[in-house]
Amino acid sequence: MTEFAPAEMTLDELRPVLVEAMLPHVPFDGWSDKAAEAAGADLGLPAGRARIVFPGGAADMVTAYIEFADARMAAALDAQNLPAMKIRDRITTAVRTRLEQATGEREAVRRAMNIFGQPQNVALSARALWSTADAMWRAAGDTATDYNHYTKRLTLGGVYASTLLIWLDDESGGLADTWAFLDRRIGNVMSFEKAKAKWLGNSDYRPSLSRFLGRLRYPVA
Repeated sequence: MTEFAPAEMTLDELRPVLVEAMLPHVPFDGWSDKAAEAAGADLGLPAGRARIVFPGGAADMVTAYIEFADARMAAALDAQNLPAMKIRDRITTAVRTRLEQATGEREAVRRAMNIFGQPQNVALSARALWSTADAMWRAAGDTATDYNHYTKRLTLGGVYASTLLIWLDDESGGLADTWAFLDRRIGNVMSFEKAKAKWLGNSDYRPSLSRFLGRLRYPVA
């Protein structure tokens, strides 16, 4: 495969390369044009080219960073053969891998969360969290296409988001507090999944959707 120098790349090709080069600058300049220009200079880009890679400004830069981090995580998880593990171990490995890869990027992540926490970026934030959870499940070998496809990603998104908050301020040795919290959260999720599976498997007590809809149309006197 032919590799191109940054100056020869299209804007789409340059996007993940530039956002990675921005990471050392973000703690000082934030997710900003200044950081993008500094990264562009590091890559030898013509003046002004870095600025047009992210037409949506800071929110676009954060989105690009999350896309970069998702791809980096997926590559690492693919090398670990997650489908061969127990489901609890798959999820634990996925979340730990994501956070361990960002060890030197904590301030960049903190600034990204501040941007995505702004009211105008709520929808972007939700889509990004869904994308990360989806990347984790795909790496874990998930092939669900029914409602489980959605509930799994919503649940894992919640686990990842809450663990991320602990990780941001964790000063314990070896991130012990973060991993202990993650284990507890996954334990709660596994208990819920077992209860859900038991309920769904009990046809005697599970309400019938067709019967429910029929009663809406023909109410019982």
